[in-house]
Amino acid sequence: MASKKATKKKSSTYNIKCTVKDSVSNNGNGGAFYFLGFVAALIYYVTTAPTFWDAVIGFLKAIVWPAFLVFGAFQFLAL
Repeated sequence: MASKKATKKKSSTYNIKCTVKDSVSNNGNGGAFYFLGFVAALIYYVTTAPTFWDAVIGFLKAIVWPAFLVFGAFQFLAL
């Protein structure tokens, strides 16, 4: 009887690990969206920069472009 309890416990542990692995591996699409947005923002900010230092600031803005997006959305919704 002890071996049946140990087997059940072992299989439930395996199922939990498998479930966690599946949920983590299926949630990687946001990185691709962020990267494409980063490249688009980088191209926009660097090509519109009149000086070198404005291009450097544009690079930094391209890193945090989601913050600008959310800020603009909140201004549009007047929240």
